[in-house]
Amino acid sequence: MPQTAETIVPTRRLSSLASATLALAGTLALAGCGGGPDAKFAPDCPQLKLLADAADLTRVRGAGTDMTDLVLQARIAAVPASCMDGARGTVKAKLNVAIEASRGPAATTRTVDLPYLITVTRDDRPIEQQMFLASASFPANVDRMNIKGEDITLVFPVSQDVPVTDYTIYVSFRLTASELAYNRSHPR
Repeated sequence: MPQTAETIVPTRRLSSLASATLALAGTLALAGCGGGPDAKFAPDCPQLKLLADAADLTRVRGAGTDMTDLVLQARIAAVPASCMDGARGTVKAKLNVAIEASRGPAATTRTVDLPYLITVTRDDRPIEQQMFLASASFPANVDRMNIKGEDITLVFPVSQDVPVTDYTIYVSFRLTASELAYNRSHPR
């Protein structure tokens, strides 16, 4: 059987001595991984959320009454992110946006720009918003693509009174009013 990262290894019941030995070995291994006074652990991160009404993008030709009017469909598939200590009193968050896009029968071009927004709030109040653009050029005979947006670094000022967990990062497409209305009338 070929080995993959998804291979499931069967388990069996261990004796209580074997269980205690494994638990002690695990504790010692963790202690050796940097639990000392000089240990550096990744800091907490802001919350990361997708706006439900704007995580999908559907563009149609005209009134868009049937499938032949579909120009483009896209969805935010993932937002890989990590945090690290920044300069004094800050935390840096690095992220990028992964998008799945499909051309429809009404598409007239093989190149498309997908605008998306990164909005930062603190205690539910918006404090910053930036628009980014992911571009896709569909090769001939290809109508589906995975697109990775640019790497984005955000810096959050933090203190005892303002922990990084007070911030939230929202990710969404930048939709027109008709695209937003379409999403609300066609929930996924």
